[in-house]
Amino acid sequence: GFCRILTVNFVMNVAKSGYRVFSANSSAACTELAKKITERLGVELGKSVVFQESNSETRVDVKESVRGQTIFIIQTIPRDVNTAIMELLVMAYALKTSCAKNIIGVIPYFPYSKQCKMRKRGSIVCKLLASMLAKAGLTHIITMDLHQKEIQGFFSFPVDNLRASPFLIQYIQEEIPDYRNAIIVAKSPAAAKRAQSYAERLRLGLAVIHGEAQCSESDMADGRHSPPCVRNTTGHTGLELPLMMAKEKPPITVVGDVGGRIAIIVDDIVDDVGDFVAAAEILKERGAYKIYIMATHGLLSADAPRLIEESAIDEVVVTNTVPHEVQKLQCPKIKTVDVSMILAEAIRRIHNGESMAYLFRNITVDD
Repeated sequence: GFCRILTVNFVMNVAKSGYRVFSANSSAACTELAKKITERLGVELGKSVVFQESNSETRVDVKESVRGQTIFIIQTIPRDVNTAIMELLVMAYALKTSCAKNIIGVIPYFPYSKQCKMRKRGSIVCKLLASMLAKAGLTHIITMDLHQKEIQGFFSFPVDNLRASPFLIQYIQEEIPDYRNAIIVAKSPAAAKRAQSYAERLRLGLAVIHGEAQCSESDMADGRHSPPCVRNTTGHTGLELPLMMAKEKPPITVVGDVGGRIAIIVDDIVDDVGDFVAAAEILKERGAYKIYIMATHGLLSADAPRLIEESAIDEVVVTNTVPHEVQKLQCPKIKTVDVSMILAEAIRRIHNGESMAYLFRNITVDD
């Protein structure tokens, strides 16, 4: 009898300490990554229904017990980013109220990550989203190549910011013939650190594009120089502050020699491809004979596929953190690198309480 009780207890503990993987997406294209991850882990995808009601409200029904379990929610971000965020919040809250022990978001591309700085009269939306996710019940996040590493500090719980660079570097070494004649290019001085990290690991040269052709978003009128409201104040007139010199970017220049080389532009997000196309034109003028773009997140919004197809760019290589099958049909130059392996391994290690350091070997501070 005693042995039987022990066995029952053991089985209950195994069930208790189990983990489940759910997908919070309602669109089929987005569940692809979740399916790849669960196949690698050898687990079933959790039973849940996520859908939009006729009035466009998000509804989530979890179809199995999650009490006391560690739950991983995989959420890839399609073009309709706000629906995806709502799905994630509702799913997390549904699991929290169903007594899940830990709720871990696997959000390979973290949305709104470009809005992580105070811009004029805007707001830091990324911080707001971090607070919303915590409020909804998430206790940990696995993401990939955050736009700025400091975003981790917006969260009140642990964040594992995995890197895609080992996969992209492997692609360069295996799929680009005579890559040793390549040069890594940063399309702006801001991207130079990431480019330097790639250049050092591939033992290649580095070039940086500096200056700009057209006016950028930072120059848009934002009402900062609008006159203040007239108040009949007397007395103190305010301090005379020194006038700052207006910033003026020089015409585009390339620092570094790209003549007779393969140019590989590295970045974290390919979304509006205008600046990539412009960079490719300049590199072609300077004598680069092939132009690749390597980036982690291929958002490729609006008519990006058409622009790439018509441009001097030879290949755009992105990972599958964001679904982009439709864009690939429109533009055969887009190639995909699968990163489901590292996401699956991160899930396995977190569940088993193993160290994550193995996933960050050879990763530098600048990467």
